[in-house]
Amino acid sequence: MYTEELLQTVQRHADEIVAIRRDIHHHPELSFKEQRTSDLVAEKLAAWGYQVTRGLGGTGLVGQLKRGSGTRALGIRADMDALPIKEETGLKYASRNPGVMHACGHDGHTAMLLGAAKVLAERGGFSGTLNLIFQPAEEYGKADCGATRMIEDGLFDKFPCDAVFAMHNAPGVPAGTLVFHEGPMMASADKVFITLRGVGGHGAAPHRANDPVVAAASLVMALQTVVARNVDPLESAVVTVGVLQAGTVSNVIPQSAYLELSVRALLPAVRDLLQKRITELAQVQAQSFGMTAEVDYQRGYAVLVNTQPETDFARRVAVELVGAQRVIPQGPAVMGSEDFAFMLEKRPGCYLLIGNGDSGPNGCMVHNPGFDFNDGNVTVGAAYWTLLAERYLSEQPLA
Repeated sequence: MYTEELLQTVQRHADEIVAIRRDIHHHPELSFKEQRTSDLVAEKLAAWGYQVTRGLGGTGLVGQLKRGSGTRALGIRADMDALPIKEETGLKYASRNPGVMHACGHDGHTAMLLGAAKVLAERGGFSGTLNLIFQPAEEYGKADCGATRMIEDGLFDKFPCDAVFAMHNAPGVPAGTLVFHEGPMMASADKVFITLRGVGGHGAAPHRANDPVVAAASLVMALQTVVARNVDPLESAVVTVGVLQAGTVSNVIPQSAYLELSVRALLPAVRDLLQKRITELAQVQAQSFGMTAEVDYQRGYAVLVNTQPETDFARRVAVELVGAQRVIPQGPAVMGSEDFAFMLEKRPGCYLLIGNGDSGPNGCMVHNPGFDFNDGNVTVGAAYWTLLAERYLSEQPLA
């Protein structure tokens, strides 16, 4: 059977791919500082016959391979950056860079795509243009992240793609299970910085001051009504006050109070509503206490939306490779965010998940000092990208 033969082919390279993954894990690099990782990826791709273009979005690069007479072009993206977290796994290949670790599995994402790159270069079972996109700074958390900088540097002008795909590991899901979600899959992620300015004074004479702490407390409670009373109950939104700072000693009323919010939504219209209501509430609450509010509302990652034809196609490839029993065709949307959303705003495509494991160390959640990517996924992930590229870049149109 074709897929069994493909899995066996990938398995023959598994030791090499795992070694690459662990090497990247051992040498993690933060957003826009992925120089060593970028060098390693470029070296491998060039050795396998890819045309490598570097300097997109800083340390980003694209490996391109053309075969046959096909006119279609495919983009597959992997992220490369690590997180500012001190690793506590105790692994032999644990981070050698203090305070930096691959706590989200981007080392595995990069390795899986490199594994597919090697197999596709050897097999050549496609006709068209294959663009392998290795992106920096997915963890950057701001609108000028790795994806947007690569796009601004001409990613899709220099490397036209008819569709783009990407994959992320998912702790809590059985290893190797592939999960899909058509439509809005991941939330937008915005940050809000609010400063309430009152009048400071002695704690024994509050009537001679204008206490921003009380106003801040009232605002925190009022913000909880935005999701409860302004957002349609059938739609999803999150408003989290993660920072509330005011004062330094118990007997002094401070001049100001400061709040930081994380705001998320699965629909652009809900995102707009949240911005409007949060801004209004901050200003009106401040006015009701006789003080002012400064609101700095910063939009971050967009809503990630998977298009229907590409998601259907990606599901079919998954079923062909691992069988329907290891495919979740319409998993739940999540309120986390992902800058691949910006690429999906420019091109149709699909973002999918691969289970990292649902028990033991492999069930550890991402962004945790004990996390590690499941090396058992290297074969499935690399084989999936290989089969997807061969099926997409065939002489048959996407149905």
